[in-house]
Amino acid sequence: MQVPNNMLVSRNNPEGAILVSANVGHNGNFDSEYLLDELGRLANTAGADVIATVIQKKGRITPRYLLSKGKFEELKALVENTPTDIVIFDEELTPTQQSNISSELKCKVIDRTALILDIFAMHAHTHEGRLQVELAQLNYLLPRLKGKGLALSRLGGGIGTRGPGETKLEVDRRRIRSRIRVLNSKFAALGIQRDVQRKRRRKQNVPEVSLVGYTNAGKSTILNTLTTANVLVEDKLFSTLDPTTRRVRTLNGKLFLLSDTVGFIEKLPHQLIAAFKSTLDEVKESEVIIKVVDVSDPDFKRRLDAVMEVLGEIGCADKKSIISFNKTDLCVENNINRLKSLYPEAVFISAKNRAGLPDLVARVESMLSIESHAIRPPF
Repeated sequence: MQVPNNMLVSRNNPEGAILVSANVGHNGNFDSEYLLDELGRLANTAGADVIATVIQKKGRITPRYLLSKGKFEELKALVENTPTDIVIFDEELTPTQQSNISSELKCKVIDRTALILDIFAMHAHTHEGRLQVELAQLNYLLPRLKGKGLALSRLGGGIGTRGPGETKLEVDRRRIRSRIRVLNSKFAALGIQRDVQRKRRRKQNVPEVSLVGYTNAGKSTILNTLTTANVLVEDKLFSTLDPTTRRVRTLNGKLFLLSDTVGFIEKLPHQLIAAFKSTLDEVKESEVIIKVVDVSDPDFKRRLDAVMEVLGEIGCADKKSIISFNKTDLCVENNINRLKSLYPEAVFISAKNRAGLPDLVARVESMLSIESHAIRPPF
C-alpha cells in the first residue's frame, strides 16, 4: 500500500479514491507504478482525491477479485478504515469481477475504461461528441447488465456514472440495444455529411493536416497559437474532446486546414476507438499528420509509442508525418541538443512562446502539394 501525497488535490466535495493495479500482463513493477501514476491523473481530472494505491506485485491472483487473497483483504481493510468512495482498477474488469468486488467492498468499483469514458462524458460539448460518448458507454455497459437492471445501478451519481444519465443506465438489454442501433444510424448520416464536406474541400484543393498526440501534449495550444480557434487549454487529461478545424496560411500565401483531435492514451478503450470512428476518419483523410510530443515528459518515448499504436489501429501508421517536440521552454538546452541528434527530422517548438512554429508550418508546406488560394473557401 502506498499513499501518494503528490496526487492529492484540493476540490469541493471530491470523491476519495483508491487505485489498484494487479500487474496483470505487465512487465515488472515499473509498469504498474507508471500506469498508476497516469491513472491518478485521470482520477484527478474526473474529480477524485487519490488517498492510496494498492499494487499486486507478486502472489497468486484469484480470478474472482483479480487480486491475491491477502492483497484483497488488505484492500478491504483499507476501504473500511479510510474515507473511500470509489475503488479504481487499472485493468479492465469483467462484469462478474466488478460485481464480486463491489459486493465485498460495499463501495463503488470501476476500471480504467469506465474512468476514461466518464472523463469523455464530462468534456463532450457538441451534439456529435455527446452521441459518440453515449455510444461508447452503452457498448461498455451492455454486458454489465444483470437481471432486470444494472449491477452498477446502486452506485448512484459521481465518477463512473456520468454520460447517458441514470434513467438510461437503468434500462434493459433490449432498450439499450435499440438505442445503440439508433446511434449507429445517426452516425451513418453524419458520415454522409462528412463525405460531402470532404468532397467540397477536395474540389477547392485545400489539403488537411491533423494534430495527433498523447493527451495533454499541447495540441490545442498549437492550434490556438497558429489560428484563432480559442480551444480550451487546461493542464488536464482529455481537456479537449470535440475536434476543431481551422485554416492556416503559410508565409507564401498557401492554405491548409489544421485539425485538433482527441488525445490518445495507453490502453485507449476500444469502445472509444469504435465510437469515435467518424472523428478519427479526419485523421485518415489528412495528407500529413503532426505527431505532437511533450518533450518535457521523461516518458515521452513511451507515450510516442502509444500514439503510434493507436495510429496503427486506425490504419494511419504509414501516413506522411512530422514529429513535433513541444514544450521546449520546460527543458534544458543540453537535453534538447541530445534529442536533436537522435531525431534529426523532428521540429522542436514551444507553442506557448511561439518558438519554432514558423519552422513547423514551413515543414508542413514542404510536405504538401498545394497552390496559393486567392479565394478563401466558405467553411
